[in-house]
Formats: sequence, C-alpha cells, structure tokens
Amino acid sequence: MEIYGVSFMPDSLMYQQDHFVVLETNQEEQFLTASELLEKLTDILQKLNPQDLPPDIRSLDSLESRAKYLLDTSCELDVGPGQYLQWYAVRLEK
Repeated sequence: MEIYGVSFMPDSLMYQQDHFVVLETNQEEQFLTASELLEKLTDILQKLNPQDLPPDIRSLDSLESRAKYLLDTSCELDVGPGQYLQWYAVRLEK
C-alpha cells in the first residue's frame, strides 16, 4: 500500500482576518475591523486585574501585545462571572 502526500498552497484569503463579529454580554452583535477589535481588547484588558488573566497572556509585557496575542490566538476572553466577550472572523461581501 502506498500513501501519496498532497501539498496545497494555502490561499492567502483564508488567513485574512479583516473583520470580526463581536458578541458581548447585554450588547447587540457588532461588526468591527481588526484595528477596532484590537482597541476594544486593549481597553478591556486595561480594566481587568492582570492576575485574573491566563499565564500566557499575563507573561506579555504590554497591554497592546496582550491584545494582539488574544486577537491572533483566541476567540474569547473571560471578563467576569456571568459575562462574556467573544469574537469571530467573518468575511463581508462587497
């Protein structure tokens, strides 16, 4: 039995994350650009106690680097009991 490897050139469009839908406690869904979401995450991180953050996020030096890390690696942030903040990449049709 032979196994053949197949290589695909990834479509760069698959990795473009220009827009996000944001779901937040007691809020209507919002569509934000990546820079708007980065700003929102930075603002929220500023209000949270750093000790309440997961160790991988806490280990980063600045609020901006923490927000960028969240944007690149996660889709939710624990913002307190009974509250949620989630974001998902979406493609908007023109």
